[in-house]
Amino acid sequence: MKKIAVAAGVTLTCFLVGFAVSPGTEKLGGVPVVVWQIAAAFGIQWAVYVHSLVFRTERFFDLTGSLTYIGVTLFGILAAEHRSPTGWLLTGLVVLWAARLGAFLFRRILRAGKDDRFEQILRDPSRLFLTWTLQGVWVSLTALAAWTGIQSAGPEIHWLTWLGALVWLAGFAFEVIADRQKSAFRARPENRDDFIRTGLWAWSRHPNYAGEILLWSGVFLAAAPSFAGWQWLTVISPLFVVLLLMRVSGIPLLEKKADERWGDRPEYQQYASSTPVLIPRPPRRRQDPAGDL
Repeated sequence: MKKIAVAAGVTLTCFLVGFAVSPGTEKLGGVPVVVWQIAAAFGIQWAVYVHSLVFRTERFFDLTGSLTYIGVTLFGILAAEHRSPTGWLLTGLVVLWAARLGAFLFRRILRAGKDDRFEQILRDPSRLFLTWTLQGVWVSLTALAAWTGIQSAGPEIHWLTWLGALVWLAGFAFEVIADRQKSAFRARPENRDDFIRTGLWAWSRHPNYAGEILLWSGVFLAAAPSFAGWQWLTVISPLFVVLLLMRVSGIPLLEKKADERWGDRPEYQQYASSTPVLIPRPPRRRQDPAGDL
């Protein structure tokens, strides 16, 4: 019951935030479109939860999240009576990111055959329901700035919107390159039991997450010129991404797993001590002792 109560609490919180930022946005049937989008995000997760529960599978978890971003964001722009250039731009940023990430994660789960995170979760229906509900929270809060901007943007594109798009592009490129470098590294049999420390992974232990945070910050900047009053509460979008990746399900879990797997290896200890956890920094050149001779 405790997990169900938590699920109900976080769901209610998302709806309250949605209503708070909705003044000045468009409505559909008397209800703000943003609130409809939040309802759809949760509804989709709960529907696929039933499939996950019945067939005891997590295979479609990540794919469902990405498709929810795409479908619900497209619904938002199509439901808008006045579709602005900024609205279309924000839609494109979210859809492109979600399509790329969804395809990447789904290919990865197909290769792996399973997601280790769900080994215990699948055995507990209430925990599984909470997990799917939290994905609804992830979609709703992360995309909230974009959804609000789509519904409230004016006819002109502000210079800050273009700046936000450039920031998004930098973050997107960083994430894509990092993911591809790691996939290529893992594809080599000799690296099966090793850790990546080359490319962007020499700059940061989690460069893909650095890109993720940067691109969602760009989305907020792109939407910001459209905000007024309580709509500034949508700053929760990039802050939620930071919290999620740095304190909840991202970096803490991966760091723990890496420590368990490679923590006793001197080369990993050296890598972990000299490479930033998140914010990228060019690797320092090792001084060659012979160079002083």
